[in-house]
Amino acid sequence: MKRLDLIYQKFLDFGLGKKISASELAEMLGLSRANVSSDLNKLWKAGKIEKADGRPTLFYAKQTNETLYNTETALDRLAKGNKSLLTPIEQAKAAVLYPPRGMHCLILGETGVGKSGFAGLIHEFSIDIGRLDKDAPFVVFNCADYANNPQLLYSQLFGVKKGAYTGAENDRRGLVEKADGGILFLDEVHRLPAEGQEIFFTFMDKGTFRRVGETEVERTAQVQIISATTENPESSLLKTFIRRIPMVIKLPSLDERGMEERFGILINIFREEAFRLGREIQISASAIHAFLSYHCPNNIGQLKTDIQLTCASAYADFISLKKKQLQVSVQDLPHHVKQGLLLAKERKAALEELVGKEHKSFVVQPTQVSISIERETEDTANSVYEKIEQKIQELRNQGVSEEELEFDIENYFTRFIKGVNKRINKADMSRIIDPIIVNLVEEIVRYAEARLGKILSQKVIFGLALHIQTSKERLAHGKQIINPHINSVRIKYKKEFAVALECVRMIEEAILMDLPIDEAGYLTMFFVLDDESLQQERETVGVLVITHGSGGATAMVDVTNRLLVTDYAKAIDLPLEEEYMKVLEQAIKLAREVGSAAGLLLLVDMGSLLGFGEIIEKEVGIPVKVIPMVSTPHVIEATRKAMLGHTLEDVYRDVSSLSSLTVLQNEEQPKQEPAQELAPALAIVAACLSGEGSALFLKRMLENRLRYDSQLVEIIPLQLIDKAQARNQLKQIKNERKVLCIVSNYMLDKDLRCYGMDDVLNGEALQDIQQMIDLEEAFMKMVETLGEHLTMVDSRRVLGDVRACMGRMEERLHNVLVFDTRIGAYLHVCCLIDRLKAGLPTVDYAEKESFLAENRRLYSIVRHELQLIEDQYEISIREDDVCFIMNFFLHNKTLV
Repeated sequence: MKRLDLIYQKFLDFGLGKKISASELAEMLGLSRANVSSDLNKLWKAGKIEKADGRPTLFYAKQTNETLYNTETALDRLAKGNKSLLTPIEQAKAAVLYPPRGMHCLILGETGVGKSGFAGLIHEFSIDIGRLDKDAPFVVFNCADYANNPQLLYSQLFGVKKGAYTGAENDRRGLVEKADGGILFLDEVHRLPAEGQEIFFTFMDKGTFRRVGETEVERTAQVQIISATTENPESSLLKTFIRRIPMVIKLPSLDERGMEERFGILINIFREEAFRLGREIQISASAIHAFLSYHCPNNIGQLKTDIQLTCASAYADFISLKKKQLQVSVQDLPHHVKQGLLLAKERKAALEELVGKEHKSFVVQPTQVSISIERETEDTANSVYEKIEQKIQELRNQGVSEEELEFDIENYFTRFIKGVNKRINKADMSRIIDPIIVNLVEEIVRYAEARLGKILSQKVIFGLALHIQTSKERLAHGKQIINPHINSVRIKYKKEFAVALECVRMIEEAILMDLPIDEAGYLTMFFVLDDESLQQERETVGVLVITHGSGGATAMVDVTNRLLVTDYAKAIDLPLEEEYMKVLEQAIKLAREVGSAAGLLLLVDMGSLLGFGEIIEKEVGIPVKVIPMVSTPHVIEATRKAMLGHTLEDVYRDVSSLSSLTVLQNEEQPKQEPAQELAPALAIVAACLSGEGSALFLKRMLENRLRYDSQLVEIIPLQLIDKAQARNQLKQIKNERKVLCIVSNYMLDKDLRCYGMDDVLNGEALQDIQQMIDLEEAFMKMVETLGEHLTMVDSRRVLGDVRACMGRMEERLHNVLVFDTRIGAYLHVCCLIDRLKAGLPTVDYAEKESFLAENRRLYSIVRHELQLIEDQYEISIREDDVCFIMNFFLHNKTLV
């Protein structure tokens, strides 16, 4: 803003009665007296301010239609009690008052901070001070609705001339014309494509535009444009667009506004609800504490939704039970709001100072006075209460009892509120937990909270559900539940233990199983986990998940953190084209952040990721344990245990035992005869000339230095004292399972890869052997995975054929694919074959002709080796499909 404009703005702020000298104004603004005096005379000559006779010369604002500051404006009312908004309010005033017709604005802020409401108040302010007529339009346009159609966007904004296109039967005004003499509000402006932003340039610069189909007529409109976005304008808007918006206003989030302002906001929202209902609302102090303390990520918008939901619940109770007063208590709050009571303990002093110690409740009257900056687009809340009354009358006419009525109403009215009752998120939990147990836990939580007079946190609720499900599975497979600390728990937590005993009875009835009394000891600990005495700061085990592919680890961690209401677990995805070293560096960096002296639990899927644990342990200097073949239940159990402060050994043991339970669930063992244990499908033979002892030593050394699943791979010691006998034993092993390699100084089988003992002892051969193990383990896992997805071909057969085909390509091209690239290639070609067998279309390859011209030799070899696959499966593989397969060899990355 120029100095002259700043001085004139100051006079507008003073109002009509204030007279001031050049010296006083210069000191107030921190400017040179000579410059201020010169600018004041310019303003006087322009007729914008007046001079008073006498010495020193006093200047004052001239009464015009531009300066009607003698009444309180909408923005002035907002400023009262909202100190955090003083700067945005002053910016808004300056934008409106800037000569000659104000300046365009961009409002920044998170979702729900009140950007659209603030824009509406700018419009009201413009009317209050006379810059706009009383009937000046305020036109709202959501840019997201036309983000992908610039031509339709143009017609909506600037209108259409009759006959401009088929169907344009009449002239139609656009939003710019409708906003003439007022304000056009562009919400979600970041959703405008570049073409959409450029559409505004001419209009913002000159105030002129043409309707669609017009070539000669040029129209004008006086419109102030206010835009709003949740995104960073530097990355989401064109610089040329931002340059045309001189005023950028940043609205603070609810957390940034402080507790005092939050209190004022929530009281005003309750007052609005009281006004809609036409009756006073009594709110308990505990409910106020919860609303002031709970995590509200979507700011005022979410706060308003949660209060509306709470009032609707209380109103249903008021109507159905014919109470004399509408009362809001903790029982009416959504569960995620109740969580605020747990946080309220930490800010007890601040809450008492703000709302007082002695108050048991607050009463808001149905007055229309309100400073809430969120505007209602529809009178939704009124319809909520009307619907509740209608529903209650309807149910009473049907003869529904009062007990059933309360439950039915809760299910009914939540559909009319933007939020949902998140007491227990059944939809999320049911993905992991048996629905019967989810319902059981809801009943247990309701009973325990009532008996203990406390609110259980979401993470404890989910942990309780997971625990009950695991206990049920253990008992179903004949495993005992033993709690060695049950006597100390019973004595120390008598009240909680008594509640737990009743909950054990509820569980027995639900799952039709007898539970030992030890289970009550475990349930007791869940009920005391949220006690303040147990929430002391201590180092906990970090949880890090890394898996191959795009999004696998992130998806598991997102589910876990969402269910446990935390952001404790962390994830790293390893896309097939990503280099291992980059991911390892990222893992080490993240391990430093989430790990501690308590250690780190690393959960991975397969392959070389198993070796990350040892490297991270050395680099970061903390203990690390690795869980392979990770799944979502593993991540949930690991995170839950780690958050509760269990040691690394305990977390590792419990998560590992979860895997064994999963295996048990998938096996049906005959009760009369024990099932024979299947031998691992893969083998490594360690053959030594000097006898069984040396062979066993070599076996133990390999077991210690290689990473593998003992259920899939076995290292078999073999004596070479009698070579003929040794060859027969090796032949028998080959008949029973696949032999990956032999570790020996003597050649026993020319068809098998053989590594000398010295190469193994000095470590040179271990990397090759490890890669073979990783590949075979992945191969067996892929058979299972593909079996769930392929519909036209047998997963084991097609994977074997594809593996052989890719092997021939590697040999001819002298280009051995690294582990992750090879896995990706196998999966891609198998799915391609299945898709072609089903007669489904495949994807076209962009710029195919130039790609093939640059890689003719590669194309020729890949095309030739795929011929056998085409013959075996009676399919035709297009050139486009071959191009995608060629990319695996072109982009093959090696680990340095």
